[in-house]
Order: sequence, then C-alpha cells, then structure tokens
Amino acid sequence: MPQRALDRLHAFLAFVTERPVSLYAAAVLRIGYGLLYLVFLLREFPHRNEMWGPGSPWTPTLARQMFDQSGWASVLTLSDSQVYFEVCYVLALVTCALFLLGWRTRAVSVLFAVVVVSFHARAIFMADGGDNLMVLMTVYLVFTACGRRWSLDARRTRLQASAGKTAGPGGDGLRRHLGDARIILTTVLHNCGMFVIAAQVCFLYGCAGLYKVQGPKWSDGTALHYVLNIDLFRPWPELSQMIAGHHVLIAVVGYLTVLVQVAFPFVLFGRFKYPVLVLLLGMHVNIAVLMGLPLFSGAMVVADAAFLPDRFYRNLERLWQRTIRRTGGMGAEIPVGTLPAAVPTQPSPK
Repeated sequence: MPQRALDRLHAFLAFVTERPVSLYAAAVLRIGYGLLYLVFLLREFPHRNEMWGPGSPWTPTLARQMFDQSGWASVLTLSDSQVYFEVCYVLALVTCALFLLGWRTRAVSVLFAVVVVSFHARAIFMADGGDNLMVLMTVYLVFTACGRRWSLDARRTRLQASAGKTAGPGGDGLRRHLGDARIILTTVLHNCGMFVIAAQVCFLYGCAGLYKVQGPKWSDGTALHYVLNIDLFRPWPELSQMIAGHHVLIAVVGYLTVLVQVAFPFVLFGRFKYPVLVLLLGMHVNIAVLMGLPLFSGAMVVADAAFLPDRFYRNLERLWQRTIRRTGGMGAEIPVGTLPAAVPTQPSPK
C-alpha cells in the first residue's frame, strides 16, 4: 500500500509538472474574452466619457474615495485629464486586440487584466455578473499558457522551429537547470490556473442552482414568469410577453435550469457533460436575447468552453483546414496548432 501510494503520488506530480493540460481550451478563453471586451469597448465608444471618463456622474474623486474603502484600483483615476483618459482608452483597445491575437501573450495578458480591472472598478455600479466573471477569468489567465495555440506567438514558434532557430534549455550547469526549472514552473502555473478556472465555474453554477432551490418562486415554477416581466431586462417586450404566456413551458424550463446548474459539477467526468453544456449554451443564448445581457452570456459561454477536451478543438482545427483546402485557401498548408516553445511534444490528457 505505501508503494502504491508513492507511485500514484509520483504519477500525479509528473502529470502536474510535465504535461500542460487544455492548451486549446486556454486559447479559446483568451480569444473569447479578448474579443468580448474589445467589442464591449467599441460598442461603448460613443458613451465612454459618461461611463468611465472625467465627465461621468461618478467622478474620479468619488471613485478614489470608494477605492479607499473597497480596496479596488484603476489606472483611469490616476489623472482627471480628458487627454489622459482618451490615451488610456485607445491603449485599452490595442491591448484587447493584441491579447485576442496572442502577441507576446505573457506580458499582454497582464496588461489585459489591468485593463479589465481598471474599467470594472471605475464604473463598478454599472457592472453585472458578466463583468465580475471577466475580472476573475482575466486574472486567472495571467498564470496560464494561453498563447501556445491559435496565436501569433504559436505562429512565431512554428516559423522559428522550421528555420532551426528554436533555442532549447541547452547548455551546461546553471543555465540548463534554470531552463528546466522555467519549464516546470510555467507548466505548474498553467495547470493550476486551468484548475482554478474550472473550479470557479463549477462553484458559480453550483451556488446559483442551490440558491434557486431555496427560492419559493423557483420551487413553484413561476420564477421565469416574473423574470420575463421585468421592464429593466426586457429589450423585446412583445417576445417576452409571448413566451411568458406559455406557463407550462416556462415552468419546465425553470425546473430544468435548476437541475442543470446543480448537476453541472457532478457530470464533468462523464458523457453527460456534453448535453449539459448544450443546455447551458441554450440558456445563455436566451438570457442574452430575452434579458438583454449579452456580455454576461458571452462570458459564461466562453467559460463553459474550458470544459471541452483538446481533442474536440483539434478535430475542429482539422475540419477548418479541410474546409480551407477545399475552397482553395492560401493558408491550407499552414497548421494552426503549433508546438509550444518551451515544452517538448507530449500527448494530450484529453
């Protein structure tokens, strides 16, 4: 028994330190959140000064006073100058675009986290669940190797490898040991970051489902009826009113919502995960359309994508390449997925 336990411990340590997991899922999170926040900032560009700038009713002075109590921070409150705010806004757009494309991802991921936290803290009373989730996810992504797939960094690594310019952790003595330690450290941080992301999503769904179970409106199946009749979250009143008239349908959907959210953390290691993810996708699409919360729904859909295995994304990549090849695309011969620069070729755990 002690030997078996030691063998399992050794296998677990090898798994954590030698094999980066879910590299494609991390890339999807990077692309998804980078695209979401870029679209969000572009959409609010005409209203930027009223939301985050010096012309906002929630002035920078009021924001700084609140930061003293809440502990938040924002680069937008370092100056009350309009020019400074405009420069910050343009840099935020550039940062989102670079993070989406995966250029120098290690450094840009830190800048992207600073951008999201700064804009969230500057107008914290205008935030919703999507903003809160994006703040958490962007901080977690700083520790992951989210630029090793589907990125400009991956393309640069592939070109360097084809030209024979890739530098490994070669050398003797201290330099070689430092290179090995760097590989182990980045792998451990990536795996821990992906685990924390998965745990955060499970915690979110589990708590949401359990809180719904305690509510009398969810127990009697009338919760969605009241949700569909809230004027503040009803961008399409006629559509909401039409759906609210089907009492049996909204009662069934309400019970199914609670069941799926409570069951989500318990079905991740089986085949029931896939139909649950499909149901969650439908739920978030309905929230985006019927309640007018596209940022929240988009953030949740991207988070759910972290639970799809890498083989799913590899198959999707091959399908895309075949489609490009059939249509005579110029990039058909260039593989999108590339090997990471610092980690040797290893089989995927998924």
